Amino acid sequence: MSFVGGPAPTLCGWFTGQAARSSRRSQATLPRAAGRLTLFSTFALLLVWGGQPAHAVRVNPTGVNVRSQGATSAFLTFGELREQTPAEGIWCGAVVPAEPDVGLKCDPATIFGQLPARFDQSRLHGTTSFTDVMTIPPSVARRAYQDAQRGQPSAFFYVRRFQSRAGGPDEFVPVTCRLTAGGARVPLAITDVKITFLEDHPVPSIRQGQPAPSVRAILHYNGTGRLKGRWEIVRPGEEGPTENDLRTEGSLPIDERATQRRFSELERFNVFLPPTGRYELRGPSPQRIPTDAEGTYQLLLRIEASDDKEADTNLEQVGAGNGIVHTGAVAGFPIPPLRYYVVGAGARGAGDPAAGGVRLLAPSAGARFGRGESVELRWSAAPDVRAQRVDVKSADGDQAPIHALALVGAGATSYRTAPGLEAFVGSDGALWWRVVGLGAQRTPITESEWRKLEVDGAVAPPQASEPGPAAVPASP
Repeated sequence: MSFVGGPAPTLCGWFTGQAARSSRRSQATLPRAAGRLTLFSTFALLLVWGGQPAHAVRVNPTGVNVRSQGATSAFLTFGELREQTPAEGIWCGAVVPAEPDVGLKCDPATIFGQLPARFDQSRLHGTTSFTDVMTIPPSVARRAYQDAQRGQPSAFFYVRRFQSRAGGPDEFVPVTCRLTAGGARVPLAITDVKITFLEDHPVPSIRQGQPAPSVRAILHYNGTGRLKGRWEIVRPGEEGPTENDLRTEGSLPIDERATQRRFSELERFNVFLPPTGRYELRGPSPQRIPTDAEGTYQLLLRIEASDDKEADTNLEQVGAGNGIVHTGAVAGFPIPPLRYYVVGAGARGAGDPAAGGVRLLAPSAGARFGRGESVELRWSAAPDVRAQRVDVKSADGDQAPIHALALVGAGATSYRTAPGLEAFVGSDGALWWRVVGLGAQRTPITESEWRKLEVDGAVAPPQASEPGPAAVPASP
């Protein structure tokens, strides 16, 4: 195979060897070694880059600063693919020539780990470009840091392999990862988000028309810069967001950002994140959080891409388009929404917590489920009860027989039914359920309202001789 630039791979090996020997002789500390070895690594990679075939796969950025004591995410763009399919991504401490394949592959003796499937957000665009959110787990960063403490180079590598669909050799494309403290020179990346009400209820319920508690989002991140975005709300009955909608804008390729669905906007924010790694973001004003209709709501934190120089990717350098794409505030995961429930103001047992009532949370009234499916029933437990009973009946009215579906503990807040719940469906294709709080003698001391569930493809209730879910008659 011919190379442009002559003996570049040989020079690369010489410079890499010189860097490693220099490090072992000096036994320098991590900060000093990082600056010296980065120079050798960068020069060696540039030589290799010039020595690749003219159609070689290219990547931008070719190197990133990463946090040495935690996770790091960075947006990468690969271009100039020619009948090639992306394969695995591997982290390692050193690279070697990939002959007879193309590029530099990981030295098998220095492999740190492989990109976990749950972090893989790579996307192939057409036939010539490919984007990847490289999320480095803390275990990989710790392994690289420990090697640096032992005198090895402080820079390590992320290597993506590309397979040829035309029967050609595989191609390996490395990205240099330079260990730092995770401060200002690291790409702005969100590593963890937790959205809660200040009261810290996991799944709170709110009376209809009452103001919602205050909300906050605790963010952990790398780098520094502006955090821009908005708070949005998904109302009952609206189609919920997809996983793609829950990702930060900087985690998506430029051509997919406009496809994210927008919901009702509550409030915008634009704050500065100092290089401290943690920030508490205040949520929307409680007066803006809707509680006007019964049902399940989802509060969304939508983070927009910020202009962060350390996170920019240049499309022109890899032949994937024109201009520079800002990918600040990239995240290797979708941000989960904050769910809360609004219950009717006049419903029995759905008053204030001090009233001691059991409040049904989910499914919402009139929700549908298929035959043979199990259903998860959720409620807010009342205080001062010794046990709780889940009841069902086939019709709305005092004359309908009531069946005890399950007996659960005092602190239980959910119950998943067994398949076959349609055995209790009435002639109108629906059934009703409630939760009863029991006292010391298993006598009812509080109960929720009855809530309706509709069944798709329901049939008439079975005769007494037919089997059904385990249930026993219960007194109303």
